[in-house]
Amino acid sequence: MIERIAGIVFPIYAVVAVGYAYGRWKKPDMAFANTLNMDIFVPALVFAALASKSFDIAQNLPLLLGATVVVLGTGLLAWPVARLMGVATNTFVPPMMFKNSGNMGLPLAVLAFGEAALPAAVVLFFIENFLHYSLGTWMLDHKARLWNLWRVPVIAAALAGLAISVLQFPLWQPLWLGIKMLGDVSIPLLLFSLGVRLTDSRHADWKLSIVGAITSPLAGVLVALLMNMVLGLTGRDAAMLILFGALPPAVLNYIFAERYHQEPERVASMVLIGNSASLLIIPLTLAWVLH
Repeated sequence: MIERIAGIVFPIYAVVAVGYAYGRWKKPDMAFANTLNMDIFVPALVFAALASKSFDIAQNLPLLLGATVVVLGTGLLAWPVARLMGVATNTFVPPMMFKNSGNMGLPLAVLAFGEAALPAAVVLFFIENFLHYSLGTWMLDHKARLWNLWRVPVIAAALAGLAISVLQFPLWQPLWLGIKMLGDVSIPLLLFSLGVRLTDSRHADWKLSIVGAITSPLAGVLVALLMNMVLGLTGRDAAMLILFGALPPAVLNYIFAERYHQEPERVASMVLIGNSASLLIIPLTLAWVLH
């Protein structure tokens, strides 16, 4: 079991570590690479997974519902913690809710459960991103315009892929393969970019960050366990929902906090410490769900 878990987590953290080391050494400007990834490669990955002949939307609906409740439920549990800590809820709660389902969740699912788990992992990634760009934006700015949410490339690609799946539209296989090849670029680039991004994070508030590093996975796993019972999820889907709940805060939380001037230094610290703590939390979670 230890060897299996090491085989799952080592490639992920190794690529992150390479990105971190390169970021400290060269201090590269990853803006263009990140833009390419979020505008081209990640949408291609999402579209190819959801438009695949093997994807069944009905089969994945319970997982989609479970992930939605995990995100919302984690936020509800994190809210009183923020009040007890005396910190603004809009600083603390979003990083607890919105997990690193892209940089870490996608490769983790594939390495732990195989390529067949990619469509389910994309469902988790899609719902987390959809809620982050909609509810997460509204939490930080009540005047934000959400009607053009479909213009976000990842969400547009997911909607297009779902439409093809539901309508059973015959997609030309060479076209699908070309899109999938573009998508294959995204996962290693996500991990490398995460490593580079973490070099910019600062330890602005150790106490708050440590509390966050515990609150996010603990609340997420508790809600995931509840939803597994309510929805009757078992096997791989139940394990994936628990793993989703245990993921650390997404780097996107820092970008949103910076954009909306919501204590970005504190949010960056929570992202850094949360992802560092995942070095222990993720292997323990894998040992639990894979036993």
